[in-house]
Amino acid sequence: MRHHGDAEVRDARLTDLAVNVRTGTPPPWLHERIAASLASLAVYPDGRAARAAVAARHGLPVERVLLTAGTAEAFVLLARGLRVSRPAVVHPQFTEPEAALRDAGHQVARVVLREEDGFRLDPRAVPEDADLVVLGNPTNPTSVLHPAATITRLARPGRILVVDEAFMDAVPGERESLASVTDVPGLVVLRSLTKTWGLAGLRIGYVLAAPETIAALERAQPLWPVSTPALVAAEACVSPRALVEAAGAAERIATERAHLLAGLAEFDEIRTVPTAQGPFVLVRTEQADRVRESLRRLGFAVRRGDTFPGLDRNWLRVAVRDRATTNRFLQALDQALSAVGATTSGI
Repeated sequence: MRHHGDAEVRDARLTDLAVNVRTGTPPPWLHERIAASLASLAVYPDGRAARAAVAARHGLPVERVLLTAGTAEAFVLLARGLRVSRPAVVHPQFTEPEAALRDAGHQVARVVLREEDGFRLDPRAVPEDADLVVLGNPTNPTSVLHPAATITRLARPGRILVVDEAFMDAVPGERESLASVTDVPGLVVLRSLTKTWGLAGLRIGYVLAAPETIAALERAQPLWPVSTPALVAAEACVSPRALVEAAGAAERIATERAHLLAGLAEFDEIRTVPTAQGPFVLVRTEQADRVRESLRRLGFAVRRGDTFPGLDRNWLRVAVRDRATTNRFLQALDQALSAVGATTSGI
């Protein structure tokens, strides 16, 4: 469960379709803001301005915002800072929520969505006695965008409902987002700034929740958990200018994703999740593990799927890239599928 996309490209000179960070980022204006913050490293971080900026971006009071070192830290805080006894995680999804819960000593119930249902959420599948439920929207790796109305059906008194919206800013209009909602009991929304803005190495995200939940998570957090450069980045990435740029990037991702899906549809050996709405696509093909290795020899890294609960060795996740990169990938995929087929048939 600790395998992530960066392992596919580490120490290798490959075209990266394994990591879901937008290429060409961070943009120069953001890089300059972060670089300028280095002059303040002698001073302890002060997150008040960044916290207020995030709150204003979502129309929330600051008491409903907690800044974190990426959503990965948020999952650890949730696992250790909240009093829960029957957590459930909806899979396939990002594995860190379950890993953090297990590391904190929890037994985790798995709710596994099925391909034949389009990996769509059925609230009835979640155990009634679950007092913590975690799911992603859009979900990594399926790229399925669940309706907000379906997700909120999971809410009830005494239950914490955690929605990981790490990729929501890659969805045009951020439709189905629950980030600004305050009337759903127990709702916790996680957001990341690392994917759209290319800040995976800086670690910055935030939690949106009721003030009492934020206070509990903050008590579990170490002092000064978010560095000054990350705080500067957070404030910059929720500015009006940044939101306009992110919205444009989301529209381009949607266009390029449609191109990728159309190209994949040309292969009889390939099956995709056609309702993909995130910056990645989930692909099924026989012997995908061998196809992945063949793609590596051809210079492309894609994410293996079998480390996600609910998927097996026949699944791959492919990041959406620009058209030229996608076209080169599709050519390499054609070669990889042919090579694996030839090997299987003994040719």
